[in-house]
Amino acid sequence: MRKPGIQLSLQTTSLIVGFMVWVLLSSLMTFIKEDILLTPVQVSIVTAVPVILGSVLRIPLGFYTDRFGARIMFIISFLILLFPIFYISTANTFIDLVIGGLFLGVGGATFSIGVTSLPKYYSKERQGFINGIYGVGNAGTAITTFGAPILAKSIGWQDTVRLYLILLLAFIVLLFIFGDRKEVRVKKSMVEQIQGVYKNATLWFLSLFYFITFGAFVAFTVFLPNFLVTFFGLDPVDAGIRTGIFIVLATAMRPIGGFLADRFNPFVILMIVFIFVSLSGILLAFSPDITWYTVGALSVAVSAGIGNGTIFKLVPFYFSNQAGVVNGVVSAMGGLGGFFPPLLLTAVNNMTGQYAIAFMLMSEFALVSFVIVVFLYYQEKFAPVKK
Repeated sequence: MRKPGIQLSLQTTSLIVGFMVWVLLSSLMTFIKEDILLTPVQVSIVTAVPVILGSVLRIPLGFYTDRFGARIMFIISFLILLFPIFYISTANTFIDLVIGGLFLGVGGATFSIGVTSLPKYYSKERQGFINGIYGVGNAGTAITTFGAPILAKSIGWQDTVRLYLILLLAFIVLLFIFGDRKEVRVKKSMVEQIQGVYKNATLWFLSLFYFITFGAFVAFTVFLPNFLVTFFGLDPVDAGIRTGIFIVLATAMRPIGGFLADRFNPFVILMIVFIFVSLSGILLAFSPDITWYTVGALSVAVSAGIGNGTIFKLVPFYFSNQAGVVNGVVSAMGGLGGFFPPLLLTAVNNMTGQYAIAFMLMSEFALVSFVIVVFLYYQEKFAPVKK
């Protein structure tokens, strides 16, 4: 079975499910706090901890997708996720939430599966757009962020979590039946692939870019639900809806970023992206009310979403022979980019009573990335023609 359309649809919806699971704790945190006593620092740890495994595991998942195919890797990932979901539904302590949350990270790590598998089915001219469509799977975070609080209000947060067991089991069956058993497989050792790329500066530049763009997406996704309730006094459902809008906008921009990167110079697009991320960080640092904060956050959603789609056009362009490992490394750095900001924001707020410094740091990182993109653009432009 090598029908590209079926695999694109199946893997994209599988990513939606993985991301729905990934953000369960952050989406339900305002309800969990009512039953389990947590300090502000503990809340930030619990909401950030799924990002750890969701980042680190992206490297081996990308590599083993090249070796065993997307069908097997998605099925294994979803089988593993059954444990933390059930465990969290019975949690009574901070430690229970940390343990369960750590393993929820497998849901976020599934991103590496599709970005490694799907380019095998399409020409290089279409890979930016295809990876952008696959990135629509990020919408899974919006579905949980918006829907989980509504369900929790009516059936409780524990039963809301247990519903995800049914969803995972259903997709395990779908993947078993419709997944491609004959996917092209690459059998190189992980050490051999890493040795072939780790000295390449472009790998680390792309990792930095994704650290900023996808990191911003993840950080806002896990940070906003609790932040909007505690800082602006919004209702949990209202906060979930607002966060969901942020996620939907960022997700919708991803295929647009891939589409633009297929047709224009990706480095020019990234220049514009990082300028807007930098300006958005400045606005968020000094936004006095919910209106201006909303403008700044949505500006991050648009620019980061376009950036995410653009970067994964560049990965197969530069590293077609080591796509599995490189996709894993770059996407892992993006995930880690979402781990540190919530902790940093909480620490800065505890020390200063505000979040301005943390948002300014995002702005400065974006400016550094802008300078590097300009360097890469002119390096590529004036590179000698190979004969």
